[in-house]
Amino acid sequence: MTKSTERFQFFDQHPQIADFREDIMQGLSAPQPYISPKYFYDETGSRLFEDICSTDEYYPTRTEVNIIRDNIDDVVENLGRECLLIEPGSGDSYKVRLLLDALRPIAYLPIDISRRYLQDEARKLAEEFTWLNVHAVCADFTGKLKLPYHVESTNKVAFFPGSTIGNFLPEQAVAVLEEIKNMVGENGGLLIGVDLQKSTQILNAAYNDKQGYTAQFNLNLLSRINRELGADFNLANFRHHAFFNEERSRIEMHLLSLQDQQVTIDGQVFNFKKDQSIHTEYSHKYTIEHFQSLAEKAGFSRVKTWVDNEGLFSVHYLTC
Repeated sequence: MTKSTERFQFFDQHPQIADFREDIMQGLSAPQPYISPKYFYDETGSRLFEDICSTDEYYPTRTEVNIIRDNIDDVVENLGRECLLIEPGSGDSYKVRLLLDALRPIAYLPIDISRRYLQDEARKLAEEFTWLNVHAVCADFTGKLKLPYHVESTNKVAFFPGSTIGNFLPEQAVAVLEEIKNMVGENGGLLIGVDLQKSTQILNAAYNDKQGYTAQFNLNLLSRINRELGADFNLANFRHHAFFNEERSRIEMHLLSLQDQQVTIDGQVFNFKKDQSIHTEYSHKYTIEHFQSLAEKAGFSRVKTWVDNEGLFSVHYLTC
């Protein structure tokens, strides 16, 4: 399905309900039950993530924004004006606004799994930037994806902020980078945010904010399964649990069962023991050298890296 005006087009390529059900049933049946973090971002989850980004503890968003803002001229010089700007997993359009006026891309292609949220954000951008062509694609960018719009004569640049790459295991991260490489094609580029290794105290605080937004964000996965798949999760019987695994250099997020319990989804019963967890997210923290080695495995070469003064976060520009 495609909805369009002269400058705004919406391409719906995502069979969300079928994929969601299959993935949930498979994940909760695993020896270590899990839910893919891509399902955090329904409309409620997307709004809650905005709240998380506004907390004092959650440093990645403001630090990345400051890096881009402070180096915008250098960023634009490297990316090139009038590129085709593609944003896989676009979500909130706050960060891309920093680039749009400076880059003046020939078109902007946000790609996101959350249909209504994507439509709302893409329309806002089309209204705000009256010169901008916005072609929004509702899809899972980690799958095989054909872009509905391209200009052969211009360079394609992907924008992948927020250290989303850290949500994948390192070998999966290479595969995701390879998919992005296929999106941008030969001579294409990638502007990507990568969270860096730092003290355990800072990391644990960032994923356990005092306001409880991250806990709500995590538990919203169960609300979504109840709503969309008719499950009977009792949210009071689960607790948000996030911690930094120093050995693997990653934050792990889980939903911890507070008692022995049964949950039914579409007639199938799932048993959870007390203290058993449902894994919901990894967030790997890299050194600059380790991330660059992953990028090289995916076929990218480093052009430039920007880091904040405290060494909390990095932004990289890579080319194919």
